[in-house]
Amino acid sequence: MKFTSSLIKGKFIKRYKRFFVDIEVNNKTVIAHCPNTGSMMGLLDKGNEVWITKHNDSKRKLKFTLEMIKSKKKIIGVNTHRANRIVEHALENNLIDEFKSTKIVKPEFKYSEDTRFDFLCDKKILEVKNVTLTREEDIAEFPDAVTTRGSKHLKKLIDSIKKGYKPYVLFLTQIQGINNFRIAKDIDVNYLKNYIEAKKAGVNFLAYRCLLNSKEIKIEKKIKIINV
Repeated sequence: MKFTSSLIKGKFIKRYKRFFVDIEVNNKTVIAHCPNTGSMMGLLDKGNEVWITKHNDSKRKLKFTLEMIKSKKKIIGVNTHRANRIVEHALENNLIDEFKSTKIVKPEFKYSEDTRFDFLCDKKILEVKNVTLTREEDIAEFPDAVTTRGSKHLKKLIDSIKKGYKPYVLFLTQIQGINNFRIAKDIDVNYLKNYIEAKKAGVNFLAYRCLLNSKEIKIEKKIKIINV
């Protein structure tokens, strides 16, 4: 997924009202939209390098969007709205080993009246979870806050097996250079319980990390899921 406009580099000042961030750019403060509903744990230190995009749409209240943050010498993609575009690009370009033989990709698959999954790839369901949390050297984690929606999706994926689907969860790790992934069991015990149940039932779990720079974000390689 290539950025359609050049990224602007700045320094993080603060996040507030959940969706607003103040960014210092060329000694001036601009307000940017923060398209991430998670806690963004460990990323919001004042002075962190950030990259934002500028939009010229007159209907937008905020002209800037937060895209990436550099924390602990690693660039991390925080715009969750881009996650599905990154995965769609990967599916179209055979960057995910488990989906290389896919013939038909259907985004926003309506599974039931109250549930949509990110992709239907032939008979494989693919649900994407964006990963930005790293608390230990070379280990990424999900979730960074309690996720009732995530647990609901796991239960629905278990149900999908009975209907003939082959379900996958892809932990899209937008953390530069990371090599391992695990469930953050101390943050959401219920999600851990449902993860273990889903794994036993036959839900497939994958973790892929991204290559990130000022021109593009794309899936780079599969990383190891550490057993909990």
